[in-house]
Amino acid sequence: MGLDVGERRIGVALSDPLGSFAQPHTTVVVEGRKTDIPKLAAIARDYEVEALVVGLPLHMHGEEGEAAKRARRIGNALGAKLGLDVAYWDERLTTVQAERVLVEGGVHRKQRKGVIDQVAAVLILQAYLDSRDTGGDEAFDPFDDDYDPYDGDDNEG
Repeated sequence: MGLDVGERRIGVALSDPLGSFAQPHTTVVVEGRKTDIPKLAAIARDYEVEALVVGLPLHMHGEEGEAAKRARRIGNALGAKLGLDVAYWDERLTTVQAERVLVEGGVHRKQRKGVIDQVAAVLILQAYLDSRDTGGDEAFDPFDDDYDPYDGDDNEG
């Protein structure tokens, strides 16, 4: 399960059972950890999640700020509740990429607001999944405009 933790919303993505492809699942409106953690835990249990990947919004120079601390608090609390380790993934510019994907897909502005966090969560989770195949984190370069999480998908159709 991949999470894109924001101030107002948390995008949730899930992988297929083989852990190959990330797909959007839902957006949780932030109400506070006492409400958000049980909602996220219920999703994780319902889908038998085995690993958590939380996007870590670093500053462009690589340092952590308040948003990264918030993501770590959510990730650590959820991981503890579920008994799972949490992988934190550099998510710089994933929301920008998600916006670009939605605009190019013809999704109207009002509709984008509801799904952009899910798409960002997909980008985070897919990059993590891809990195397992390559043995490192080189699968996702947030500064690469040509990054396509579905590149090489032979099952298009």
